[in-house]
Amino acid sequence: MTRLFLRVYFRADAWIGPGKIQLLEGIRDHGSISAAARAMDMSYRRAWLLVDSVNRMFREPAVRTLLGGRRGGAATLTPFGLEIIRRYHAMEAATRHAIARDAAALERRVRPSPRRSGVARVP
Repeated sequence: MTRLFLRVYFRADAWIGPGKIQLLEGIRDHGSISAAARAMDMSYRRAWLLVDSVNRMFREPAVRTLLGGRRGGAATLTPFGLEIIRRYHAMEAATRHAIARDAAALERRVRPSPRRSGVARVP
């Protein structure tokens, strides 16, 4: 099965890809950076750095955060954050469509996976 991973570089230090999109979707679904990070088995610090990189990348923020109290903070996607997700998935679908024929032609020529016999093979 052919899989596509799309990473879009706007500059060398400004890009979006599946991980950042998954994090934005997690924030949309869970309402917090920490909950989204936990769902992805990612540290809060790593998630916060990724959110910060997305917010700094564009002229308007994708994520708004609220400082926490006893119950912790909250995070929400801005309308632009939702647009990033929508446009990324549209680019992904267009790319998948554009490469489908060539990818299928190459996939038919991929060698089958070697059978695993339970004995470790040393290269």
